[in-house]
Parts: sequence; C-alpha cells; structure tokens
Amino acid sequence: MPASSEVRNVMTAADTEIRDETELVVVWRAEQLELAGYGAPAAAELAARLDVDLHVAVGLLTQGCSAELALKILL
Repeated sequence: MPASSEVRNVMTAADTEIRDETELVVVWRAEQLELAGYGAPAAAELAARLDVDLHVAVGLLTQGCSAELALKILL
C-alpha cells in the first residue's frame, strides 16, 4: 500500500491534469465566442462560465441579437 504522501502526489497530478484540460477548454470557448462576434472581454467572461451553453451563446448572435443583449440574457 502506498504511503499517504504518495497518494497525495498522485491526486495532485490528476488535479493538475484536470485543471490544465479545463483551461484549454475555456481558451477554446473564448476563441469560438470571439469568432462568433463577442468582444474579447465578453468572450472571456462567457467562456469561463461553463454553465453557459456555447451553442446558445453563438446562436443568439446568429439570430440577430446584439452581443450586449446576448450577454445580459446569458448572465
């Protein structure tokens, strides 16, 4: 059985990997939102909110909603 410090190190490595993956997802989401028409600050804010559906956020703009109004709706 591994010592508790070894288990702690394994969990820390797993936590780090999950955090890195989450950061990559947030960066990708921000890029997609900027491409859809959101400004960089709004895209970053929406991207960090994983409870905001990316397809809904993009869909609002493609249906003619302004970025400002879409941001108010989504947040």
